[in-house]
Amino acid sequence: MKMDGASATMAGSKRRLSSNRGLGGVLREQRARLYIIRRCVVMLLCWHD
Repeated sequence: MKMDGASATMAGSKRRLSSNRGLGGVLREQRARLYIIRRCVVMLLCWHD
């Protein structure tokens, strides 16, 4: 039970940190996610057995 509370607290503080980064940080994070998704899609499409 204690671990759940600690992880919830960590998630809350992490969320607060991300909101303090501002718009630039959010855009950078979204760009990184899109880059990873794009790389995965290309890998799946170009996969040869």
